[in-house]
Amino acid sequence: MKAWVCSEIGRVRKINEDSFFASKNGDKIPVFIVADGMGGHKAGDVASRLAVNSVIEYLESTSLEGNSNDEITQIIRQAFNYSNSKVFEMSLKDLNCQGMGTTLTMALIVENCLYIGHIGDSRAYVYSDGKLIQLTQDHSLVAELVRNGELTKNEARNHPQRNIITRALGTDSYVEVDIITRCLNPDDLVILCSDGLTNMICDSELEQIICAYKNNIEKLPCVLTELANERGGYDNITVMVIENDDSSIARRGRNGR
Repeated sequence: MKAWVCSEIGRVRKINEDSFFASKNGDKIPVFIVADGMGGHKAGDVASRLAVNSVIEYLESTSLEGNSNDEITQIIRQAFNYSNSKVFEMSLKDLNCQGMGTTLTMALIVENCLYIGHIGDSRAYVYSDGKLIQLTQDHSLVAELVRNGELTKNEARNHPQRNIITRALGTDSYVEVDIITRCLNPDDLVILCSDGLTNMICDSELEQIICAYKNNIEKLPCVLTELANERGGYDNITVMVIENDDSSIARRGRNGR
């Protein structure tokens, strides 16, 4: 696998509450994560970082080799539950962390099969054969209104309540995790990102930009992050692009593990 990451604070926020993880070349498990924290004080930063580290801790304690698709799915679910318990417990113990939570979107690649674990409104996409496909479903108020036909996608992007999420990791003792599986082709790209990107750039434009940089993939995260900043940078922005090959991992950003 080869991956490139860019994570920036944006132009409005005082700290970067996004966190990410990208496997290094040679790691036993190719796993990639983007998390977008929420909460007062610095709790969002704490929540996203703890959530990412806890998922990795759980995955490193188990083995995915020789497991069936159902077994791998169950391991992902258990990893999210373990992470949720860690974040939730800290929110109860530390007054500065009360009410904190985070989105968490993870890509796990086993023998060219992509497994996505997802909660919140960060996103996972696949770019395949010139088409961008959104794999995850946003767990947000405006996304539900769009799905119910009460808002258009364009209206949702500018809605005053677009940042209200309906499902997050660490806000309750129980967490419901979406798990999506897909076979990967050799030239496919997997894109993980926080909503600091998708609130600024629509899917059709994102598809065009990826197509324009398909021969310079390493530039994509920074190009997309800079564009989101140019349009206001109202939120933290994290973009990760993963290429389905066996090369090394490259990264840039402030909150990587």
